[in-house]
Amino acid sequence: MIRILVVDDHPVVREGLVSGLGDAPDFEIVGAVGSAEEAVALAGTLQPEVVLLDLELPGTSGVDAIPRLLQAHPPVKVLVLTAYDSEDRVMGSLRAGARGYVLKGAPLDEIGRAIRAVASGGSYLEPRVASRVISGIGRRSALLSPRERQVLRLVAEGLSTKQIARKLAITERTVKFHVASILNKLGAENRAQAVAVATQRGLL
Repeated sequence: MIRILVVDDHPVVREGLVSGLGDAPDFEIVGAVGSAEEAVALAGTLQPEVVLLDLELPGTSGVDAIPRLLQAHPPVKVLVLTAYDSEDRVMGSLRAGARGYVLKGAPLDEIGRAIRAVASGGSYLEPRVASRVISGIGRRSALLSPRERQVLRLVAEGLSTKQIARKLAITERTVKFHVASILNKLGAENRAQAVAVATQRGLL
């Protein structure tokens, strides 16, 4: 079961997410709160695997809450679910430590896929916001090797380092080496950004 904490200040949205996601057999909604302060205060006690986080919250913003959530409960993965897709919001969230970014207009099954991807150690960036990420990343012309492209495709599918290592029959250390090289060549700061850049350049 994937333990999920929902953070959204709109009761109707919050209740809709709790109801919709709660129907999935592999999801357990451990809490639903309306502010970042509540989420940070409860993260250590509720121990969610994934925090589904809105960015527009009263008091502390979602972006500012991300590092606080990671500090309060280090194993947690933060998935942003928001109505805003501006470059500043997307880049700010990813830099703060979010593992995924989905817009509120996304179907419930896509939100579910995103939750499963980040919970397994992967990342998820909705295609509609990829162009926003691209504009904030310096372009580099270095080409990826065939193996790096192979690793990148698996990263884009949301596979974790361990899963990629098992699938390609290589060590986790080798996977980490390839991922670091991919990030460097694409000028990306994390996996989600790398997938966005690669998608924009037609590498996937």
